[in-house]
Amino acid sequence: MDYPQGRSWLLGRRNIEANPLTDFCGEYLAHIEDALKRELDLYSWSEFHAPLRYACEGGKRIRPLILVLSAEAISGKKANGDSYMAASAIELLHTESIIHDDIIDEENTRRGKPSFHVKYGYNSSILTADFVLGVILDIGSKLKNPLVVNELSNAATRMSEGEMMEIRLNKAPQITEDDYIKVLEHKTASLFRASARIGAILGEGTEEQVRAMTSFGQLLGVAYQIHDDLIDWNNEDKLFNMLVKQNDKSAEFVDRMEKLYKSYSAKAKEELKKVRGAGSTVRHLELLTDLASVQI
Repeated sequence: MDYPQGRSWLLGRRNIEANPLTDFCGEYLAHIEDALKRELDLYSWSEFHAPLRYACEGGKRIRPLILVLSAEAISGKKANGDSYMAASAIELLHTESIIHDDIIDEENTRRGKPSFHVKYGYNSSILTADFVLGVILDIGSKLKNPLVVNELSNAATRMSEGEMMEIRLNKAPQITEDDYIKVLEHKTASLFRASARIGAILGEGTEEQVRAMTSFGQLLGVAYQIHDDLIDWNNEDKLFNMLVKQNDKSAEFVDRMEKLYKSYSAKAKEELKKVRGAGSTVRHLELLTDLASVQI
């Protein structure tokens, strides 16, 4: 797919082509890039503009993609400007969380580049994350939908709770699988949940459809993080790594967690059946549940 000049401004042409989601969602990703660029360019006058561009570069945009696809799946019509604007808010909330996470986890690289705090310093990182929240609030005010703003707020607070849980558990002598899942439900799945739910709200779904999409996002978020942890557990000193060590690095434990991620993914797909027929875009969301094949 050819992209008009400027569309690859944030993600980069090479990154768009490398993104495993491009095969079936390239057009959506390009529109998401456009929308995100428009929102950030409103602050071209600010000294935060260049750092924000750096912070947003290279992401796969799975969360905003879920929002846009959910809106289309429910409405049966092409996503409108509000959906893409809300998708930008979702991606910016994810970006803000990454800036903080990398400081807390002392990560020196992100997406193959120096982490934000390594490049810009701790003080600028904290201030940039605060600035991002201001941008998100501005987007919320333009959407003129209190339900969407409420979901963004809920996601932000739950993500913070999840981060605090993880900090506490990292100091614990032992943790349980339930502890691990609870952190994922808050820290990672909250934004997936909000993405799918906001999409359903903007798509003017029924109560049943909104509930189904909310559950889909929550379940997919947990599956996503387990899958991600399975790929990288040997290189990270995080909760999943602690669980593996507690289980003597056994292949049986890793296999059990592989089955758990597949179970969450299958349950997410089941939720989509409740909205089947609402729009052909449901098929794209089904494909997203197969995390191994899209290599997210």
